[in-house]
Formats: sequence, C-alpha cells, structure tokens
Amino acid sequence: MTLLFLILISRIYYVQVVQGAEWYERAKTRWSANEVLVAKRGTITDRNGNVLAMDTNAYNVAVNPQAIHDADLTEEVIDGLHDILGKPEDELRKLVTAKKENGQYYSQREVRQEGWKIDKTLADEIRTFREELSKEKEVTDVGIYLAEDLKRYYPRSTLASQLVGYLDKDGAAMTGIEAFFNEQLSGENGHITYEKDGKRVQLAEGEVEYKPAHDGQDIALTIDSDIQYYVEEALHEIVTKYAPKSATAIAADPNTMEILAMANVPEYNPNEFWKSSYANSYNHAIKSLYEPGSTFKIVTLAAAVEEGIFNPTEMYKSGSIKIPGIPRAIRDIKREGWGTISFLDGLKYSSNVAFVKLGYERLGENKLRDYITRFGFGQKTGISLNNELTGSIRFQYASEVANATFGQGVSVTPIQQVAAVAAVANGGNLLQPQIVKKITDPVTKTTTEIEPKVVRRVITEETSRKVGEYLEQVVSDQEKGTGKNAYIEGYRVAGKTGTAQKVVDREYSDSKFVVSFIGYAPVDNPKIVVYIVVDEPNDSLVGGGTVAAPAFKQIVLKSLRKMGVKPNYKTNSDAAKNEVTVEVPDLSKLQVAQAKAELNAKAMTFELVGNGKTVLQQIPAAGSAVHPTQRIYLITEQREKLTIPDLTGSSLRDALEITSLIGIRLIPEGQGFVVSQKEETLNNVRVLRVVLAPPHGAGAESKPADAGSNDTVDKKGADERAGQEADVQDSTGESAG
Repeated sequence: MTLLFLILISRIYYVQVVQGAEWYERAKTRWSANEVLVAKRGTITDRNGNVLAMDTNAYNVAVNPQAIHDADLTEEVIDGLHDILGKPEDELRKLVTAKKENGQYYSQREVRQEGWKIDKTLADEIRTFREELSKEKEVTDVGIYLAEDLKRYYPRSTLASQLVGYLDKDGAAMTGIEAFFNEQLSGENGHITYEKDGKRVQLAEGEVEYKPAHDGQDIALTIDSDIQYYVEEALHEIVTKYAPKSATAIAADPNTMEILAMANVPEYNPNEFWKSSYANSYNHAIKSLYEPGSTFKIVTLAAAVEEGIFNPTEMYKSGSIKIPGIPRAIRDIKREGWGTISFLDGLKYSSNVAFVKLGYERLGENKLRDYITRFGFGQKTGISLNNELTGSIRFQYASEVANATFGQGVSVTPIQQVAAVAAVANGGNLLQPQIVKKITDPVTKTTTEIEPKVVRRVITEETSRKVGEYLEQVVSDQEKGTGKNAYIEGYRVAGKTGTAQKVVDREYSDSKFVVSFIGYAPVDNPKIVVYIVVDEPNDSLVGGGTVAAPAFKQIVLKSLRKMGVKPNYKTNSDAAKNEVTVEVPDLSKLQVAQAKAELNAKAMTFELVGNGKTVLQQIPAAGSAVHPTQRIYLITEQREKLTIPDLTGSSLRDALEITSLIGIRLIPEGQGFVVSQKEETLNNVRVLRVVLAPPHGAGAESKPADAGSNDTVDKKGADERAGQEADVQDSTGESAG
C-alpha cells in the first residue's frame, strides 16, 4: 500500500508539476473560443461617389446527407434544389447521398458553385421550400442549411466591368481595379478569443484577447458613370451596325489624364462572371496591341511642326513616293493621288506620301524615333492596372522607318494613343494616365488624393496650338477632311481618322482592318479627348471616318453638355438638324429629383419653373427630337404661382409656349433665339419683352473656314475609302518590309 501511494504521488507530481504548464495550456484551449472578425472589403466608386463595387450579404447552401436519409427526403431535396438553384440533378444526388469510407452518411456537404454566395432572393426561396417540406413531411430537420456570408456586388452590372474587375466565388481578386488594389481593398481580419464554461458561455472573469478587424480602403475612380454610359452606348451602336470582333473606347481629361471612361464590347456582368467567356472580361484598352494607322500621323505632324519643317501651304505631288533601296513605291490610298496639293490638304486627305516626306525625308530616322519615344510609345504608361503592354517600334530597315511615319509597322495600346494625343492637346506635356481619384482609409479617416503626374514635356505650347488648328480642319473641312463625321455644330473639334490593315499569316490583309478615330474638344480649351478603335468591322469598305467618327461625335457632344462646357459659337438651327438628337423623355408626374436624374443621364440641360416637388408639365413635349443643347423646362407649380424663367437661348415658339403657360404677354423683337428679356408693365398689364437674334456664326460663319471630308476608297470601281479616309497604305502592303 505504501509503495502504491508512492507511485500515485510520484505520478501526480509529474503531471501537476513537471507537465503542469503543458496540461494547463491544453485546458485553456478547451475553455477558450476563437472567432474571426471578417474585415469588410472597401467599396469602389466613380468620381461622383456612385458605387461600382461593394460588399453585400450572401448565403451558402449546404445539405446534411444523414438527416436527409433519416427523413427519407432524398428525391424531394434533389428536385427542390435543382428547381431553385439550377444545379444538375446528378451532381445533387452525389451530394445528398455522400458517404464516408465506413459507410456512414456525411453530416454536411456544401452545394457549390450554384449554392455558393447566393443572394437574398434565392435564399428566401430556399427557406420557403425548406419550411414547406418540413410541414408536408412532418419532420423537424430536412437537411438543408443556409449560412450567412459576404459577397462582392456590382450594382451597375456591366458598366465599366473590364475596368472594375471581379472577385471569384472564393473571394480571389481576378482582374481590373479589384486585382491591382487588392491589398488596399481587402483590409485585415481581426479575431476575439475568450474563455467559456461547459455550456459555451463566456466566463465573466476569463481572459479575453481582442484584435479588431481593419476594413479595406475605399477607392474612388476618376471615371464618370454618365460619360462611361455614353461611351458604352456608342460602342453598342457600333457593334449592332458593324458586328466587329471587339470595340474599345477611352475618354480622358487631357489636362490631367484622368480617365473619364474606359469601355470594351463585348462586356460581361461581374455579378455572373461565370456566364461569360474570359474574352468578355479582357480590357483591350491596356492589354491589346494595334497598328494605329493614320491616327499615328498626329505624332509625325507634331514632330514636324516642332522642328519647323511643316509648311501648311507648301505644295507636293501626291500619289506615290519612292524610297531608295525599296523596290516598290509607297502609295496613297487613292493610288493616283489628288495631284499637286498643299501639305495641309495632305493632312486633310490623310496622304501617306505627305507624311513619308515629313517624317522619313525631313525628320530622319533618329529624330522620328526620338519623338515617338518621347510621346510614350514602346513603353508602359504606368496606369494603375495589371498586365499593361508596351508595344513596339521597328526601325531596322528604311521601309520600317518610312511606314512608321503613317502608323504602319507600329504596335501600340489604346491608352498610349490617348496619352500621346492628350499631350498634343494640353500644351505639350505627356502625363501619366490616372484611373484613381482618391483613396480613403476608414480606420484612420484619412484620404489620399492622386495628383496629376507630368512625365515630360514633348512639344511647346505654340506647337500644340498650331497642331490643334491643323487637326481641327481635318474635322471641319466638309469637302476634304477625312474626319468630317466628327464635326459638332457649335464646338471646335480636332481629330484624326485611322484605318490599318491587319496582318494575317505575315501579310497585310485586303479584307480585315482595324478602324479608329481620336480627337479632342474644344480645340482652344480641351476638356475631353476620346479614342475609339474597332477591330474588324464586317464591311471592309468602311473606315474610321464612317465607323468611329460618328460615335466620337455622340460621346463628345453629350460629355461636353454634361460638363457644362458652352459652345464656341451659337449653333445654326438648320445645321443643328443634322447633329446628334435626343428624344425628350416623358417627365410628367415624376418627382423633381427623378426627372433631374433622367435628364442628367441624357446630358440635357433643364430649368425648373416653380418650387413644386412634382413635374406638372414639360416644354418641349415628351417624345420631341431635340438637339442636346436645347433647354428643357419643367413646370412644377400652377400658373398663378409661377415666376418667369430665364428664356435665353430658347426659340420664339418655346418662349411663346412658356409665357402663355405662365399667363404673361410676350412681345418679341427680331428673329431667331432669345438673347435678352425684360419684364415691363404696358397699359397696366404685365408683359415680357424679349430680343431675338440669329445664332452667332449662322450661315457663312457657323463653321470654320476650312470644312471638309470625302468618305471613299479606290476599290471595286468606287472611291469608297479613299475620300472617306485615305489612311491605309496600298492594299498590296507595298513597302511593309
């Protein structure tokens, strides 16, 4: 007995003293509970605070094969979940009847992917089905469970989808802003560890370890949702009409290189990314290389003007030009040319010969390459997005140098094109493209503003001004300019068309083209630069002037109106009929805030007449086709309460209708549009005297002196691309190296 007690005491001493610390830690583990505090992922918004990506509640579906088997509900559960989630029945059967190696049923199986992170609507359907099944079969546990979770939600669905990117169902950032700024957006999870009793209740005197979760940072992008919508709307019209492989557009502020819109079609819905192919989430704006064609002539032109070798009135012989050592001549798209013309006309016609003379003969290889490099080609722009490509410039042979002057044999990304032309527009500074406006840390409550970054000065302000004036004539000259379809009545627009043959099996194709247009407005104080590139439109006879220029016009006009940029001169009412028109929506009986939002979305100007909260009447009437510059009047009160609105810019007809509605007599003087108004009393009657005048610049002055473009090419007996756009080298690919 003594020996036995000695052994027991020795064992107790060993366990309690020698191993005491180890067993105490094990006990603490049994007493303690640990919970992860999940950090909320930061939101992504546009520059005005409109949410593009956010966290929202989600639910995960799981089944209990053991409970389902015990309640004999196998077929009912399979049929119900198949109908609600759309998961194949054979896959559901494997889950519902899943067994361990010992033959026992599992107690939980997750229903992926269809039942993973579903929204509340589907979760409610699952709950309803579960309750009905429980009542019908009179069982408490039908073996279907829902667990709360968070998922990424994109409230604008396809808008800016390639730019914003998406998270997969496991929460991994895949593309776009979501991937590039994943670390900032993710935040850091926290945890809480506490001691509990046998009933899992926290001990009042127990130890507590707490680390709070740090939510992710909120990112405001530079894009404007309205302008992004205008861009995507225009691209969809291109796709409907020309069915290209893809179409891409970028809009930016040339003075800061803040990206106002970046879009590609086809697009995808990041809320349902699995329903689209990878190609739909591909951002061609930074990841695709194109031969720019004649839009690249802007670089050669700017270099020539900077070096003082471009004389707009100097004459040269168009048609073809021989380069020493090259067997075939380089030709204009119109093979016989336009005769002996000025270099300015060569720019308007988009003559290849003119630019070979300027870039190859006069600038020379070294200076040309230097300017191309200084404009940012052959290098990344530094935009905050993953997988940006650099492009390349081939200058090994004389033919490659000559071809580069007009954009052949050069590979560039759309974002490089925009940055380069923005430098021409803004006075000569190459800027780094910015896609993020500011980043806000919710923990420290600090906001970091992203400032414009100047990379280098490329040309002087004087050169910038001259090049802008020359490019303006490419658009305004309605007889010779290839960019005539981008002309916007009332605004000074500069631009250049582009049509480039695609390389197929190492040879330039006669039927596959990349067409484009790039430009900016207003010329004297640029607010927006837009580039549109369309890959393989279904009609080989159309060029950038036909496909991309009208879309440019639509985007820029709506964007300028949205920005509140006033026209350079009054529009000619007759000419305005040929401009972009919009249909006036039906705003009657809408709340004022809702009506204002609808008009803002269409970039239409408006004025509230009265202080009411509901639109009682509108002028012009719903369904009217009007120019986007026309003001819409929203009547919100009865006649006796109305005050006289500002009628400046209104037609006599609209002015009469508004004053009649208010109950005041109108006395007009002159013809045209209202330029001033004055309320008077005549014979004890309140009257409104208005002075009307024709639009400034109507008739001869309504357009810049050189207006022009002929939209055609010498092919199949018709000049269908040569005048429309002399942008491509001879279709045989001569001098392509």
